[in-house]
Amino acid sequence: MTAKTMVTRPTPVAKPVRRRRKEARPSELMEAAIELFIARGYAATRSEDIAARAGVSKATLYLYFEDKEALFKAVITQGVVPILDEGAHLIDEFTGDSGTLLRELLTRWHVRFSASPLGGIPKLMISEARNFPELALYHEQIAYARARTLLGRVIDRGVARGEFRSLDRDAVVELLIAPLLMHFVWQHSMGASGCPVVDPTRYLNTHLDLILAGLAAQPQPQSTKR
Repeated sequence: MTAKTMVTRPTPVAKPVRRRRKEARPSELMEAAIELFIARGYAATRSEDIAARAGVSKATLYLYFEDKEALFKAVITQGVVPILDEGAHLIDEFTGDSGTLLRELLTRWHVRFSASPLGGIPKLMISEARNFPELALYHEQIAYARARTLLGRVIDRGVARGEFRSLDRDAVVELLIAPLLMHFVWQHSMGASGCPVVDPTRYLNTHLDLILAGLAAQPQPQSTKR
């Protein structure tokens, strides 16, 4: 009787299953949420749409966020606020003139918001504020008020150093912010529909040139003695 030769076959190696890190999921959900909120509106965006956009199940979304409102608030506290708070560190450490500080602060904010879907939040707030006043108020208290406070610090600094004229500070702050917010609104509404949009860098620089020219301290007229 001939003995059969046993052939040993190598055990196939299972391919590793690629899994996204759990800690990455909240940021992915927030990014998906803000993109859909801006494109469709807050009311028209369902939780399951956000989960699908992020590539997870609806159940996974609820592991991290209680509901859609909690997700929106996380976008503000974890997306918008850290960018604004970078400005606080800049103001604390800056040693140059206040005009340069103001330009640097707004430029940094503008670049950061323009490079992310967060730049669409002004458009979202304007379109949804009447329907969801509690969300509008939350954004005002957590984000917008923060930006106003920081810009007010720069204006006060410039006045104290004799670099800026003493004007109505609150009005100056609003005049600083409003045109920039309007540009973001235009970009994410009319601009998204094909209407012309002024280049963001040109727009910002021209806006600051006008503001700083108006803020510049005027030389005191010399009194004529007889």
